[in-house]
Amino acid sequence: MAERLAKLSTEKAVVIFTTSQCPMCYTVASLFSDLGVCAADPRGRDMERELARRLGRSPPVPAVFIGGKLVGSTDRVMSLHLDGKLEPMLKSAGAKWL
Repeated sequence: MAERLAKLSTEKAVVIFTTSQCPMCYTVASLFSDLGVCAADPRGRDMERELARRLGRSPPVPAVFIGGKLVGSTDRVMSLHLDGKLEPMLKSAGAKWL
């Protein structure tokens, strides 16, 4: 599962692991959509277990990867956004051009 997670996390410039019942997942996905970023959104129980193991928390979602690197969850993404650091990361990863 770790290999599959690693492969999925690099499928697109931005990958957000979510579940459909998670309000924070919706918030993070909405932020990226509002920023004009089309993110991949893979789901599955096996991936959730692997993310929980890697992140050391449950539930492990949302888990955001930018440019194949784990950025973190809602608090980290929102902090980066408020500090003006998220958009440069997105541009660097090729997720956003303007």
